[in-house]
Amino acid sequence: MRTSELISRGKKSWEWAASHMAIINTIISENIAESPLKGLKLGLSLHITKETSVLIIALIRLGSKVSLCSANPLSVQEDIAAFLSSRGVKVYAWKDETKKEYFNNLSHVLSDRPQILTDDGSDLHVMAHNEKILGILGGTEETTSGIARLKALEKDAKLLYPVIGVNNANTKHLFDNRYGTGQSTLYGIIRLTNVLIAGKHIVVCGYGYVGKGVASRARGLGANVTVVEVDPVKAIEAYMEGYDVKRINQVVDMADIFITCTGQKNVITAQHFRRMKNGVILANAGHFDNEIDVKKLCVETDKNYTIKPYLDCFNIHGRKIYLLCRGRVVNLVGAEGNPPEVMAMSFANQLLSILYISRNHRKMQKKVYLVPEKIDLKIANLFLKHLGIKIDKLTQLQRKYARSY
Repeated sequence: MRTSELISRGKKSWEWAASHMAIINTIISENIAESPLKGLKLGLSLHITKETSVLIIALIRLGSKVSLCSANPLSVQEDIAAFLSSRGVKVYAWKDETKKEYFNNLSHVLSDRPQILTDDGSDLHVMAHNEKILGILGGTEETTSGIARLKALEKDAKLLYPVIGVNNANTKHLFDNRYGTGQSTLYGIIRLTNVLIAGKHIVVCGYGYVGKGVASRARGLGANVTVVEVDPVKAIEAYMEGYDVKRINQVVDMADIFITCTGQKNVITAQHFRRMKNGVILANAGHFDNEIDVKKLCVETDKNYTIKPYLDCFNIHGRKIYLLCRGRVVNLVGAEGNPPEVMAMSFANQLLSILYISRNHRKMQKKVYLVPEKIDLKIANLFLKHLGIKIDKLTQLQRKYARSY
């Protein structure tokens, strides 16, 4: 496809996403007269989707210069990359990057000397720390996995600048992780395989907000869902929601589909591959590609082949195991990521957190911050207004009662 055609398609996709992300436009309207990001260089490592383009165009309209790379080697939507490049964004990304190319592109973003970093998984943040990049005022982080890495740096007193953990905002993880990723994960699996979900035995590994969403959507499509957990409280919660709760070894030879949502390493390993039933499907909904031990899967196999892009078959002693997206995040590689309606809230958190850092970085400490409550509540109210929903307010008597003892 010619570059002009890619740009045109990307522009139309941006317009479609923006029409479902109206609260971003509201935030732009409230701030554009001030040009609060004028002169600032931003470095972003995000999944390059039509929803992401709405955030980036907002950042440009508020005055910033943006360098962008992908948060995943396989998730780039090339029409969006072309469109953003045509709008002055320095884009270092393309579909199906090698691991080396992926890290080179992270390095290219840092070589542009950004002052604020926005990341999805913290590979960009970690590289900035390893290379001791100077001049960074602060950053934001989109994911549970990424915040865990930044917390580890903070614990060891190695964090070089303040970071706002966007994932922990209520208007992010309660909706994006659960409803967005829940829906798009099942969509990715169906899009790649076209299997009937109804009647399938699906094992969901991990019952955090992503796992909750995946389990709920799978059950809604008629699947029999088993939850695997290591956290006793989450295991009880899954049980109370009506799911079968088991250890993975109890169901490894029974399930039709396994979906990992843990943020951990080696959740499904060689010992599991050897016991899985013929025709089992493996998918990962976590950010990193280490939840399913793909290297061991390749070692265990007699032969393997690709059925179509991101659907691979591995033969293990006469049994077939189907791996989706090479073990990478299935909703972004196998589909188009989360719907724009929930990403409106996630990227509103990113946008307002970037503005907060630009205005307050001098008085912030080198630690991982929660999204300020005022921002979280503002986004919730903007979203309700967009939906046309009005809610009650506490009366003066009720406010006084809530403060009494």
